[in-house]
Amino acid sequence: MPGSRHLLGLAVALVAAVGVGGCANATTAGDPVRLTVTRDFGARELLEKTADEVPASETAMRLVQRNAKVTTRYGGGFVQCVDGFCGGSGAGRREDWFYFVNGVEAPKGAAATRVRPGDHVWWDRRAWDAADRVPAVVGSFPEPFLHGPGEKRLPVRVECLRPQDDVCRDAQQALVALGISASKTTLRSSIAQETMRVVVGTWTVLREDGALRLLEDGPAASGVYAEPRADGRSIALLDARGRVVRTLGAGAGLVAATRVGEDEPVWALTGTDDAGVAAAVGAFGEQTLRNRYALALDGSSAVALPVVRGAR
Repeated sequence: MPGSRHLLGLAVALVAAVGVGGCANATTAGDPVRLTVTRDFGARELLEKTADEVPASETAMRLVQRNAKVTTRYGGGFVQCVDGFCGGSGAGRREDWFYFVNGVEAPKGAAATRVRPGDHVWWDRRAWDAADRVPAVVGSFPEPFLHGPGEKRLPVRVECLRPQDDVCRDAQQALVALGISASKTTLRSSIAQETMRVVVGTWTVLREDGALRLLEDGPAASGVYAEPRADGRSIALLDARGRVVRTLGAGAGLVAATRVGEDEPVWALTGTDDAGVAAAVGAFGEQTLRNRYALALDGSSAVALPVVRGAR
């Protein structure tokens, strides 16, 4: 359950919260820090703030507390409510506040997570019936490619079956246009540690990648609320409880990110066929992906994932 993950870092978080008073007045400048607060897997935006300067001791907890009315539990290490929207169980649903830094689920308590210049901190109150862990999301693009998923910016590599294809070039150029240095290479041509990978191709090709094959096992395994079928002909779209509500066939695309353990996140620009892959690459941009956990493409229509029905 999410409380257990928050509590794993609680002891560290409480120590960090106690020992930062001496440098609270110092500020750090650089790229702006962005704070986003949403509900229901990003479907409802509650707050969007940008700060050119933040205290040198800034944490993910302090950032949200300074910009919203926050109620905490467990000694201040667990966010219970933000601006009146609270976590808890009821009507057969379990909802809580989770947060991501640069599109990656934070591994420790918010009071212990330092905020660096350029970071995007995204808090979202969501149901966790189908997945209590969502290791990576696409809705902070161009993060984590711009500032890195952790303490530093990492090399970025676009992998394709045929690097000379237009879709491979277009995916690379979408990154380069944002000032992100990205190389192109053949799928699985080499293993590189501390590298951000964007893997482009039809699902029958991409499913051979061990990290991405998790998508076939559903959100409990991958954190992605879509299940490409092993034969590559269709993609099932899921709701917040992990139930199939729609299935896309020919021309379907998918933009998703996942992560295995402590490895770097892997992004997939995939589809049921070449048209679906082209649609996914065409959606590889900030405005299309904003506040999305993952995104499916059905022809010219974009479908945010999970499919949220009756969001409160």
